[in-house]
Amino acid sequence: MKLLRVLNGEAISPPPVWLMRQAGRYLPEYREVRGRAGDFISLCLNPELAAEVTLQPIRRYGFDAAILFSDILILPMALGQDLRFAEGEGPLLAPLRDAGALQPAGAASIYAPVLETVRRVRAGLPQETALIGFAGGPATVACYMLDGKGGGEFPRTRTLAYENPALVRAVLDILVDATIAYLQGQVEAGADCVMLFESWAGIFPAAQFREFVIEPNRRIIAALKSANPGLKVIGFPRLCGLLLGEYARRTGVDAVGLDTVTDPAAAIAACPEGMVFQGNLDPLLLKTGGAAMEEGVARLLRGFEGVPHIFNLGHGITPDVPPRNVARLMELVRGARVSA
Repeated sequence: MKLLRVLNGEAISPPPVWLMRQAGRYLPEYREVRGRAGDFISLCLNPELAAEVTLQPIRRYGFDAAILFSDILILPMALGQDLRFAEGEGPLLAPLRDAGALQPAGAASIYAPVLETVRRVRAGLPQETALIGFAGGPATVACYMLDGKGGGEFPRTRTLAYENPALVRAVLDILVDATIAYLQGQVEAGADCVMLFESWAGIFPAAQFREFVIEPNRRIIAALKSANPGLKVIGFPRLCGLLLGEYARRTGVDAVGLDTVTDPAAAIAACPEGMVFQGNLDPLLLKTGGAAMEEGVARLLRGFEGVPHIFNLGHGITPDVPPRNVARLMELVRGARVSA
């Protein structure tokens, strides 16, 4: 598997490629399945349909990896927090006020369908295609749990981090243990590697970033690697800026996913020698297409020349991306001949 070769530190030209949110609303076949599922949560918890939408972009584009179709908020729902997705509003949860209200003991029975999806996807993938399991990073998931919704700057979470840090720490501790169990289940079900999405890491100042992002990620990765020698973990500390190198050194990740604003040269200079990088084409270029996208792809490939690199976006595909642009992107990446 090309993806695992790169995660083991090999620089490959052309690099393996997959795209965040590669299964989703930009694909007509996804929209058809989504219509049959009823609602988003039902789709995530239906192994047959979730496996189908995970496999759709592999069939269409031949990506080097599939990523489990699910959502980072399945875990807080499994812990007993009410969750619904409102049309046009995104996820809504009952804002958490007491960590004692969570029910870790029953979580595995709720997310069991997700593990069945992993098994079905692994069975349906070509042998050379890697399967990525994933979970939200504890800090990011806690933001949704404490604020009760996404978007914005999570004002309640940020205030609680100062006024009631004990509550934030308690929620993070529960999430660390639950995330370890959840990802371990995915590995046992057939995931070849896993990814932690700390999509809102950048809202925390440095001291809190170290406590709420780096340390919980370190604990999760250490536990997973202890139980699964050789397991590779990708971390995505979005918008962490100058703290990227510290995150890479202290968490134990094998690869860092880079957001759109991160310059490849700066990332390479900041991180330990041998670090694997994933990313970071601007998703807007994928929508725009044409010469701008072609120039962006070429620039990104040059930026990671000779470095272990997984081609990806700096954030997820948006629903308004024309599928033909994704096909052209694959042609551009696969046709690249960059010397290692």
